[in-house]
Amino acid sequence: MRVRKLLVAAAMFLVPAVLLILGAPPTRAQTPSQGKIAPDLCLALAEAPPRRGPGGITIPSLVQKAQLKIGETRISYVGHSTFLLETQRGVRIATDYNDYVRPSVIPEIVTMNRAHSTHYTNHPDPSIRYVLRGWNPEGGHAQHDITLEDVRVRNVPTNIRSYSGGTDVWGNSIFIFETGNLCIGHLGHLHHTLTTQQLAQIGQLDVVLVPVDGSFTLDVQGMMEVLKALRAPLMIPMHYFSSYTLERFLHEARPHFEVEMSEVPTVVVSRATLPKSPKILVLPGS
Repeated sequence: MRVRKLLVAAAMFLVPAVLLILGAPPTRAQTPSQGKIAPDLCLALAEAPPRRGPGGITIPSLVQKAQLKIGETRISYVGHSTFLLETQRGVRIATDYNDYVRPSVIPEIVTMNRAHSTHYTNHPDPSIRYVLRGWNPEGGHAQHDITLEDVRVRNVPTNIRSYSGGTDVWGNSIFIFETGNLCIGHLGHLHHTLTTQQLAQIGQLDVVLVPVDGSFTLDVQGMMEVLKALRAPLMIPMHYFSSYTLERFLHEARPHFEVEMSEVPTVVVSRATLPKSPKILVLPGS
C-alpha cells in the first residue's frame, strides 16, 4: 500500500511536468530585417553636408568575436593595404587581396589594384564569389557595381604611374562599400589628387582607408588635400612601411585632424559612433 501511494504521488508530479514540456512552443531565432540597401546611400559631395555622429569611436577589446548589431560594420586592418570588412549579415570583404598579406578567412568579395604584387593576385581562391579588379585587363576602365546581401560595392577609376615613369590610365580604382547606412572608401594606390568629377562619383564618405607612405603613392601634402576634399568623419591610415613614414603623415595631419592611436587592429563603426569632428584612427597592422 505504501509503495502504491508513492507511485501515485510521483505520477501526479511527473505528468504535468511532461505535459508542460511537450506543450511548450518551439523557440525561433530572430532574424534581422531583410530590407534592401538604399541605392543612393552616398550622396554627391556638392549636395551633401559632412556627416557627423554624436560620439567617439568605441573599440571593444574582444570586438572580433562580438555579434554585430544592425547598422554596424567591423573593419580589421590585416596589413599593408589589406582590410577585412564584415557586415551585419556576415558578408566579408578583403581589400587589395594578394598573395602575401591575407585575412585568415576566405571572404565573399575581394578587391584588387594593379600597382604592385602586394595589391593583387592572379590566383585568388576559387571559392571567392566576387573578384573585383581595379583595372580592366582587356583595356579601358574597370566598372563594378554589385550588391550582395547588405553591401553594395562600386568603383571609381583613377590613374597610376607606370613602371616606365609614364601614366597608366585607369590602372587603379577607389572602391566604395555601402553597408549599414555607411559609406566606406578604400583609396587603393592613389597617385594623384582627385578631380571634381571623381569627387562627385565617390560621394560623401563616412570612413576613408588612406595610403600614407608619401612616396610610392601620393605625397603627404597631396594626400592631405585629398582628405580635406573628401571631408570624411573617420580616416584610417594604411600602406605605411615604418613608424617614421606613419609619423611623418601624422605630423602633417595633427594641425587639421584629431589623431587617435588604437591598441587593437579592429574597430566597429556605425552611424552612432562616427566622430563629432574629423578624426584619424591608427590601427596597428602587420
